[in-house]
Amino acid sequence: MAISILSCLRIFTLVMFVLEPNRVLGSRHFGFISYGDNGAGMCASTVATHGYKCQEFEVKTDDGYILSVQRIPQGRVGGGGQIRQQVLLQHGVLVDGATWLLSPPEQSLAMMLADDGFDVWISNTRGTRYSRRHVTLDARDSEYWNWSWDELIVHDLPSVIDFIFKQTGQKIHYVGHSMGTLIALASFSEGREIDKVKSAALLSPIAYLSHMTTALGEVAARAFVGEITTIFGLAEFNPKGGPVNKLLKFFCAQPGVNCYDLMTAITGKNCCLNSSTVEIFLNDEPQSTSTKNLVHLAQTVRDGILSKYDYGSNYNLEHYGETKPPKYNLGNIPRDLPLFLSYGGQDALSDSKDVETLLDYLKFHDVDRLHVQYIKNYAHADFVMATNANDLVYNQIISFFRNYA
Repeated sequence: MAISILSCLRIFTLVMFVLEPNRVLGSRHFGFISYGDNGAGMCASTVATHGYKCQEFEVKTDDGYILSVQRIPQGRVGGGGQIRQQVLLQHGVLVDGATWLLSPPEQSLAMMLADDGFDVWISNTRGTRYSRRHVTLDARDSEYWNWSWDELIVHDLPSVIDFIFKQTGQKIHYVGHSMGTLIALASFSEGREIDKVKSAALLSPIAYLSHMTTALGEVAARAFVGEITTIFGLAEFNPKGGPVNKLLKFFCAQPGVNCYDLMTAITGKNCCLNSSTVEIFLNDEPQSTSTKNLVHLAQTVRDGILSKYDYGSNYNLEHYGETKPPKYNLGNIPRDLPLFLSYGGQDALSDSKDVETLLDYLKFHDVDRLHVQYIKNYAHADFVMATNANDLVYNQIISFFRNYA
């Protein structure tokens, strides 16, 4: 029986991870939000219900986007008086920060960290459900969506890290999944925010995508690079909207693409997902991103290199002063920055061969500062939703952070 297009869209979101505040208060960079009694906000809907204290903030980027950030300052048993290490969790593409809050407290990385004595911050990138505001632009305007992951590196990530540093005076430990790893690696390679980062844990690391083993992913990458999205008139890529529905129909009609088992076809065969957790996920997702962001990811698939957005030779001259976009050289990541990389043998997006390419760029990293974990039966979604991720992955991350306090 063929899977419905709506189901395809929902599963497509689960696959991709690579996810109304009241007003802005405070300084140029941040403000504290108080939500009303209508239950708005991620804290009220997904954190406080489990007995955790949770705070909502807004962070304004230097290009005017207003980002939603959540803070779980302590675990359920208290301990608020002690100095707690800071951890920032960064989600992937087509989802938001709720990615880290899908499982029960004993299986959720965010809540495990809080219960283990960390001060946990959750970021939501521009364009997602709680981060759709701008000081001058409206999310209905095409100009609002004129960005790719380059802008997340230059604007979003530094703004959030600076905000946490100003609030606490402490460096952070960083956790990224999929595209959350990409923006961290590229940022570190340019020396951004290095002075405010203690260590980084990267799950399903995405940097090189040449060996992505999925027919649908390859078709989609070719379509985005071929600018078919311009034909559909998309600035915002909203998986719940009609134009994207038509686009997915087009993808699914291509030879060799099987949309019946879309999740397995894209992410690989996830070993350990709980159906109730997946159901919670699908109730809230997918989230919008910019079409330009997906085009940039598709360029990475096409070119086999990690570089800034390719506008074409003439426009590249205008943007960069050269005909080709500058590359991100991951070999420039400081060798003494503690890194924890965890990847899976069944991951069709973060393929093992592409992770090996990444590791080759890190071959001169200090041996005692690079920790690599390989889980043979894990695929892309397992790292954020598997029932056994707490034992296999999250406890290792906690120990890793403790070693670099």
